[in-house]
Amino acid sequence: MFTSFTKEEKAIHYPADRRTFIAVKPYMLVIFAIVILLPVVAAWLQYLIAGLPADPGLIFTSITPAEPNGFPIWVNLSHWVNFFFLVLIIRSGLSILVDHPRLYWNNGCKPGTDWIRFTPLKKPKDKSWTAKEDARYISPVLGLPGYRHTIGIARVWHFITVPFFILNGVVFIILLFTTNQWLRLIPTSWKIIPDSWNVFVHYATFNLPVEPNGYYHFNALQQLSYFAVVFILAPLAMFTGMAMSPAIENRFHWYPKLFGNRQSARSIHFLIMIAYVIFIMIHVSMIAATGLVRNMNHIIWGTDDTGNLSGLYIGIAIIFITVGFGFIAHWFSWRKPRLLQQLNAVINENLWRVTLNRFKPKAYYHKNDISPYFWANGKMPTSETWRKLAENNFKDYKLKIGGLVGNPVELSLQELKNLGMKQTITMHHCIQGWSGIAEWGGLPISKIIELVKPHATVTTVAFYSFGEGLYGGYYYDTNTFDNCLKPQSILAWEMNYETLPLEHGAPLRLRVENQLGYKMVKWISSIEFLETHKIIGKGFGGKNEDDEYFDLLANT
Repeated sequence: MFTSFTKEEKAIHYPADRRTFIAVKPYMLVIFAIVILLPVVAAWLQYLIAGLPADPGLIFTSITPAEPNGFPIWVNLSHWVNFFFLVLIIRSGLSILVDHPRLYWNNGCKPGTDWIRFTPLKKPKDKSWTAKEDARYISPVLGLPGYRHTIGIARVWHFITVPFFILNGVVFIILLFTTNQWLRLIPTSWKIIPDSWNVFVHYATFNLPVEPNGYYHFNALQQLSYFAVVFILAPLAMFTGMAMSPAIENRFHWYPKLFGNRQSARSIHFLIMIAYVIFIMIHVSMIAATGLVRNMNHIIWGTDDTGNLSGLYIGIAIIFITVGFGFIAHWFSWRKPRLLQQLNAVINENLWRVTLNRFKPKAYYHKNDISPYFWANGKMPTSETWRKLAENNFKDYKLKIGGLVGNPVELSLQELKNLGMKQTITMHHCIQGWSGIAEWGGLPISKIIELVKPHATVTTVAFYSFGEGLYGGYYYDTNTFDNCLKPQSILAWEMNYETLPLEHGAPLRLRVENQLGYKMVKWISSIEFLETHKIIGKGFGGKNEDDEYFDLLANT
């Protein structure tokens, strides 16, 4: 796929172990079997005992002037635009998924509680194992951009595409209800339920029903399926995606509960993707089986023509263009990733800044909500300075705070503790997809701000780590000044009512609860107040933003 990696990049993106693996818990296999096989078994029992039901396709009456006749150009265009964006969303979503290749029904994400995993590896019990190590490789044939540890670029594609996918859907819905085309999709009688079942019995028992001409009518099962795709799957995909946002979850705790919890929303989001893939496969198969040329003319030209092959050729060309764009997207992902990152910032970062980023986290969780397991992540510091501080329980540690401040200081842990302490129980949201609830105790950043007196020009606070980034170099990240002032934004030296463990960021780690986890720097060495994030590192706001093309604002 015309991508060349350096030796260091190849070791990360193209590991030796590239096995494909899927393990599903037995109870979920039983549920899937019931959902999938039970209707088929019931259909066969009805067929064998009572015979085939009446074919609803045989009772269609003549077309009335009020009913839709043919497909207007906006239906055809929105159909193909939807297909194009959906392919991008699914492929980028797969790359995001395998960065934490496990799905759960609980917020704690303890290994072994996942209902499905896409990794043959089980968390080792005899050594440290981080969430980053747990990530898997995905072929660029399937995922966009593919390879391993490419979630930054994958999210760029996902979030660049989603707004246009939604816009296309909104335009489609508006036009649907301002014309008579809504009669194609919206059932007007409960009779569609038994009629759909009767059609299903025909399909399930291989007694294909009479197929109406889709130019005028869909059969009952088609109509119900299209209705579900447009009015159930698409909104659910959007709403479950929103439930994974730290800004939304930490402000409106009730919202993820609509889907069970945050991880349930992630699982449902995945199942919706599977439903889309299954629908596309069946949809394309039925188009081919029931009159390929005529059906392609319906959705290309809006004509009911069985002899004109141009619709078929154009449809095939659109599919090839979509596949071809996959190659172009891959090229951009590795040759122009910064351009994609900046485009995403223009489209989404400005939107999030005036919406999600304004939400103030709200206390909700209690001691009994604390997760029994909390994934460790990030490279443990290897610096001799940090190692010696750790050996002495950080008694000699000094936090350096400077930059554009009136009162630069260096404070020991004890001096920080003397300034006050706040305890809070929050949900952590990792960009990889896992979550965990923990108690954090430490100093509100607002107290630091009161002490050092930042200049009026300060908009950004940089937090530097003793640890390293994925490709080496010191780890750092920035947060906006206003986010540092939000409720529950603290420098934590305590986790779950005990001293902050080394693997989770001792001596100090940051908590800014409307952001994803990579913004919450661990093993903090110093803090700097700045006019802008553009003057440090590579100028994109953090080590992951610089090297892995993550978002500057991490609200979702």
